[in-house]
Amino acid sequence: MNKPEAVSSKSILKLAVPAIIAGIAEPLINLTDVAFIGNMEQDAVASLLAVGLVGSFLSAVIWTLAQTKTSVSSIVSNALGAGNIAAVQTLLPQVIWINAVLGLLIYLITAPLASYIFSLYNAQGAVLDLSVSYYQVRALGFPITLSTFAIFGIFRGLQNTSRAMIASLCGAMVNIALDYLLVYGVGDAIPAMGVMGAAYASLVAQLTMLAIAIYHLYKHTAVRLNAVVRKPHALLVQHVRLTTNFFLRTVSINIAMFLSFRFATGYGKIPGATHAILVNIWLFFSFFIDGFASAGNAIGGRLLGSKDVEALRNLGKKTVTYGVGIACILVVLCFSLYGFIGSQFTKDTAILSLFMNSFWLVLLMQPINAVAFVYDGIFKGWGEAVYLRNLLFLLTLLVFIPTLLLLDYLHFELLAIWGAFTLWMLGRAVVLAFKFHSRLRAL
Repeated sequence: MNKPEAVSSKSILKLAVPAIIAGIAEPLINLTDVAFIGNMEQDAVASLLAVGLVGSFLSAVIWTLAQTKTSVSSIVSNALGAGNIAAVQTLLPQVIWINAVLGLLIYLITAPLASYIFSLYNAQGAVLDLSVSYYQVRALGFPITLSTFAIFGIFRGLQNTSRAMIASLCGAMVNIALDYLLVYGVGDAIPAMGVMGAAYASLVAQLTMLAIAIYHLYKHTAVRLNAVVRKPHALLVQHVRLTTNFFLRTVSINIAMFLSFRFATGYGKIPGATHAILVNIWLFFSFFIDGFASAGNAIGGRLLGSKDVEALRNLGKKTVTYGVGIACILVVLCFSLYGFIGSQFTKDTAILSLFMNSFWLVLLMQPINAVAFVYDGIFKGWGEAVYLRNLLFLLTLLVFIPTLLLLDYLHFELLAIWGAFTLWMLGRAVVLAFKFHSRLRAL
């Protein structure tokens, strides 16, 4: 592929648009659950808080373990750029099965400890009981989701995100339909199951995505799940090393997310439920913008493999421009629909009022997020796991936690949490942008 094609707008959008749709599937499932649960007639506040807590923990675990997707994408895209894709052929089924087993182990470890886990989030009484029940069904999806993500990583490394998009779209549609049927019920035919209905809907949606992903894997690639040789692939050690560092990087994100929910629930049920809505919207926006990071990840890894410095510079410029542009469009759209958005998630006037007073800060940080996510994606494609790990640890320790403690001391409550998130993301954006251009000069 020539240089203009490698960094053309068409090549970026061809990867980014399907990646956006594929990437928002998991947060969309959580966001749909929050919307349906928040509008229930009974126990809406406790149920909303429970779903928010579980969604936060699920996202933390999935983010951490799904770094195998980033690792395999980096390895595959580098092999593709070097013209040696056959060298990684037998690695891929090993990665998929490792993910499935890892997901099963996480379920077996965490499900019996669910009550203890969510008590750490300050959940009590009915909120704790609902959290445990909801989690023990949702967590069955760990091996399903992690296997799906490994396959998505293969597709991304092969410079194709549309197959993941198709699987994700189908899963999201199944989840919305089943949420409506199972949460509220349909007359005498289907009893209203509330929180548990949302849990079962999400599980079926995850199975749908895996089935479609496997179909495309068999139809469009030479990878076969039964082609696992007993001897580990030579690149498996590199995959594990990359994944481990990406794991550790994500631990820092999870610490920030855990502290945000611990402080929010400590302020009371209303702030906790409001924070659950804000976090799920933030995650949805983040994965939306992250589509351009996925394009940077896939193309950046390939260009590094072919040592094309000028094309890398153009890639960074174009992906950041697109990412920030989309973020600004989202901000303008959400400000114009400010009150309407909040009313879609709750009928509780106290939650809605607090949402209206806090949502603006979540919106204003989106362009900053776009810069951070795009450069983060490019560095992942380069295999810079150690640098990303160290950066997140330092920013969490030196920026997020001190800012949260200071603003909490000043009684800003939810604005303390989101102020800390804003400065944390600003630090990521500035440092990664500087490092990117320094790295290109060194190359």
